[in-house]
Amino acid sequence: MIREHKDGATIAVRAQPGAKRTKIVGVYGEGANAALKIAVQAPPVEGRANEALIEFLAGTLGVARNKITLLSGELSRGKVFLVQGVGVESTRKILMVD
Repeated sequence: MIREHKDGATIAVRAQPGAKRTKIVGVYGEGANAALKIAVQAPPVEGRANEALIEFLAGTLGVARNKITLLSGELSRGKVFLVQGVGVESTRKILMVD
């Protein structure tokens, strides 16, 4: 779910668009395929849900928006984000996941 990357950490996310508000709702899947499940208020139209996820992660992790990059999953619910300049352990603590 949260893995080390040479530039920081990657976070596997399972997006749930169309929610009342953007928030972490749990973990999707198990083991190596687990992802952080995030309900997203924005609809999955024209990249709005992706932008909302980036804004949410930036605010939650306390990093600038430009430090977060969508690596994969632009058009799917399963996504991987790179957060530059953060460590895996601190990211896990902030997101409260193991």
